[in-house]
Amino acid sequence: MAEITALILNFLKAIGKYRWHAVAITWVVALAGWAVVFKLPNQYQASARVYVDTQNILKPLLSGMTTVPNLDQQVQFMRRTLLSRPNVERVVREVDLDVKARDSRELDKIVDDMTSRIKMAGTQRDDIYTITYTGSSAKEAKDVVQAFLTIFVEGSFSGKRQDSEKAVQFIDDQIRGYEERLAAAENSLKEFKLRNMGLLPREGADYNSRMVGANEALNQARLELSEAEQARNAIRRQISGDTSGGPGKRALPVLTDPVLEERIANTNKTLDGLRTQYTEEHPDIIANRRLLEQLLARKAEEAKNVKPSGDPGASYSPMLQQLNVQLSDAEARVASLQARVAEYSNRVATLRAQSQQVPEIEAQLANLNRDYEVNRANYQRLVERRESAKLSGDLSSATDMLTFRVIDPPLAPPLPSGPNRLQLFSLVFVGALIAGLAGAFLMSQLRPTFLSQAALRDTTGVPILGSISMNWTGEQTVRRKRRLVALAASVVVLFGVYGAGVAAILVRPM
Repeated sequence: MAEITALILNFLKAIGKYRWHAVAITWVVALAGWAVVFKLPNQYQASARVYVDTQNILKPLLSGMTTVPNLDQQVQFMRRTLLSRPNVERVVREVDLDVKARDSRELDKIVDDMTSRIKMAGTQRDDIYTITYTGSSAKEAKDVVQAFLTIFVEGSFSGKRQDSEKAVQFIDDQIRGYEERLAAAENSLKEFKLRNMGLLPREGADYNSRMVGANEALNQARLELSEAEQARNAIRRQISGDTSGGPGKRALPVLTDPVLEERIANTNKTLDGLRTQYTEEHPDIIANRRLLEQLLARKAEEAKNVKPSGDPGASYSPMLQQLNVQLSDAEARVASLQARVAEYSNRVATLRAQSQQVPEIEAQLANLNRDYEVNRANYQRLVERRESAKLSGDLSSATDMLTFRVIDPPLAPPLPSGPNRLQLFSLVFVGALIAGLAGAFLMSQLRPTFLSQAALRDTTGVPILGSISMNWTGEQTVRRKRRLVALAASVVVLFGVYGAGVAAILVRPM
C-alpha cells in the first residue's frame, strides 16, 4: 500500500511540475474539438412503417389447381433485395443526388453513403417492416424513404410476371418438341403395324398365350372328335349286328346294354383326357386302357350271343330307322369336328412356324408403344403445367395477393435527429483533460528529475547525508501565488466554457 501511495504521489508531482503544459494542451484540444462539434452538419432521420398482409382467400381456393406463390418467402426476398445496389442507384437518381457527383467515383461514394444510412427492420411474425434513413436535410430523408417504400410495395409483382412468362415460354418450346416426337412415334407405329399386320398380337394376348390357347383348342377338338367317332361306331355296330347270317336273312339290330355303352364312352373320354397330359406308360392310362379292353371284350361277348333273324322286315323296323337317323347325325358331327381339328392343326403349325419371328415383332411393338406412351405422358403433363403456369402468372399479377398498408408514412422531420452534440461536447472535454494529463506525464518522462530523496538514493545507490530546503523570498512567494491563481483561473474558465457550451446546446439542441 505504501508503494502504491508513493507511486501516486510521484505521478502527481511529475504532472504538477508541468502543470502549465497540461493546461495548455487541455485548452488546445478542447477548443479544437468543440469547434469541430459545433461545425458538424445536422442530420435528419425519416422513417416509415408498412404492414404486409400475406393471408389471402385465394390461396385455399386455388390450392391444387396451380402453384400458389409463397408470399412469406416472397416478402423476405423483397426485404433482402431492397437495399441492393441497383435499387440504391435508382433512388439516388430519383432524389437527384447524382447531380452532386462530378465523376463515377463520387457517384459510387454517394451510393455507398446512402447504403450505410438506409436501414430496414422488421419481423416475419408481425409482418410489420420499418424503413429508416438519415440524411443531411429533412426533404432528402423523406424523399429517400418514400422512394424505398415505393420499391418495396411495387417491386414484387413485375418480377413474378416475368418469371411466369419465361416459364410459359420454356414449356411452350418443350411442348412443340414433344409434339414432333409424338408425330414421329405415331408414324413409326403405324408403319410397323402395316408391315406386320398378320403377326401382331391381339388385344390382351401375346404369342405365348395364343400358342397355349391354340394347343388347348386343338386338344379339345381332338377329344370331341374321338368321342364323336366312338359314338358313330357304336351306332354302326348297333345297325350292322351279326354279318354272318345266311342268304336271304337280315341281321337283327344289335341291342346292347346302355349302361355298358355309357361306361365305354366315359372310359374313352377319361383316357383321351389323360393322354393330353401324360404318356402311354402312365399308371392311370394303363389302368383305363385295361378297363376299356375289358368293357369291349364284354360287349363283343354279348354280341356273339345275338341270333340272326330270318324276318325280312326286320330291317324296316322303327328302331332301325331311328338308328339310321342317329348315324347320319353322328357322321355329320364327325365331319365337322374333323374340319375343326384340321383348322386348329393349321393354326398351331402356323404359330410354330412363326415362333422365331412373332416374339421379336412383339418386342419391337412393345418398345414402340413404350416410347409413344412416355412421350404422350410427358406431353400431357407439360400441357397441364403450362396452364398451371399461366394461372400462376395471372395470380401473381393480382395485387390483392399481397396487401401493403402504410402504417406511418414518411414525414419531413422538423428537428434534426443528430448528431448528439451534448454527448460529443462532453466527450471532447473529457478527452481534453486526459490529453493534458497525459502530455504532462509524457514530458516528465522525457525530462526526468528526482522528486524525492528516496528516488535519488534508489537510482544512484549512494547514501544521502542530508538535504537543503528551498527558501523562498517574499517576491518569489508572491510570484508563485500569482501563478497558482492564474492556473486555477485557467482551469475554472475552462470549466466555465464547457458549462456555457452545454447550456447553449440545451437551449438549441441541434
